[in-house]
Amino acid sequence: MTDTSNLPDPAIEWRRSTGEIPYRDALAEQQARSDALMDGKGQELVWMLEHPPVYTAGTSADRAELVDQRFDVVETGRGGRYTYHGPGQRVTYVLLDLKHRLRDVRQFVHALEGWVIATLADFDVEAFAVPERVGIWTHDLDGAEAKIGAIGVRVRRWVTMHGFAVNLAPDLSHFTGIVPCGIAEYGVTSMAKLGKTVAPHEWDEALLARAADFLKAISNPEYS
Repeated sequence: MTDTSNLPDPAIEWRRSTGEIPYRDALAEQQARSDALMDGKGQELVWMLEHPPVYTAGTSADRAELVDQRFDVVETGRGGRYTYHGPGQRVTYVLLDLKHRLRDVRQFVHALEGWVIATLADFDVEAFAVPERVGIWTHDLDGAEAKIGAIGVRVRRWVTMHGFAVNLAPDLSHFTGIVPCGIAEYGVTSMAKLGKTVAPHEWDEALLARAADFLKAISNPEYS
């Protein structure tokens, strides 16, 4: 558990897990927390963790884009297509009740993008969003655009689930079993490939330092 005394909203549970949490277990916990939030009983949650290797399918997943089913495949209910999670990739699940924030799904996604981009900049990685392409992008060693982070969310009754994943130092060959997010013409990169050695706890701390800006971006002035 994170010390919440210096965080912008200590009412949120800020959880940082070590080790690898099986994807199905994390999904079940997210679903239970989401159900509680929809019933007005739960505590909002921002959860940073890693998974054992797994491919996940969003609601728009095309079976043809599952090239090599070498890992477990989990149907998630989030938006998007196939993505990969595994060791060396830091995932952040964001479960918030937007009824008490800004009821704008597009702005919520933009705020997530901004949160990741600003945090990457703190490690001298220039990243950006591309309107017609899902995810967080940067320039690879050869100068070509490549994905360094994935975003996928689900919003039900204004309660959010899922979130984003950033490639710190995963085995990039694991991405070749799918067409990541349905985008075949661009590659995938990582902080490690770009020469940045970033431990999970360092990434978490940098992300938390930017949390206030993220929350401000999704705040409703009526509740401020």
